[in-house]
Amino acid sequence: MVKGVKMIFAHDTEVALASAAALVNTGRGGQELLPDLAALDQFVAAWGWTGGRAHDQAELDAVRRLRPRLEPLWEMRPDAAAGLVNTLLREASALPQLVKHDSWDYHLHATSSDAPLADRMAVEAAMAFADVIRSGQLGRLRTCAAENCDNVHIDLSKNRSRRFCGVSCANRTNVAAYRTRQARQLAGR
Repeated sequence: MVKGVKMIFAHDTEVALASAAALVNTGRGGQELLPDLAALDQFVAAWGWTGGRAHDQAELDAVRRLRPRLEPLWEMRPDAAAGLVNTLLREASALPQLVKHDSWDYHLHATSSDAPLADRMAVEAAMAFADVIRSGQLGRLRTCAAENCDNVHIDLSKNRSRRFCGVSCANRTNVAAYRTRQARQLAGR
């Protein structure tokens, strides 16, 4: 979550969008970042997923299968994105309801806490993308501008200026540009 900045969407929507991007990124770049159940447990804990868990290979496989289903949302036009969102909601028999748990005030859940983890992830992402689509903000779904990085991210900046998936990609790109400028200056002397 971004602190001290006016939020574009509701807090739960922004967290769900960031979580969906993080999930998609676990399978990009030719590296499997969810190689086993321990990695899934860490991902679930890092993103604060609550509710029941099977803790088995089938659960891990279902979460991995969700990634390529969410990934196209970063490239889709509104009608296609809405179709995919509706499919995800329908497949999980989503029923939106207000809930309050842990340190969270009222927010939307659309599955029960005992629904399979992959279903809960799909529905949370779908609900968040529904807000993005309804508000005409699909342009905030981006792919990292850094060379050799294909991670996706959500630009939640007020002026829509975020280009990189994270600080390391931004720093690496800026250092490379600085070195190129310095080399040109030296060559011009």
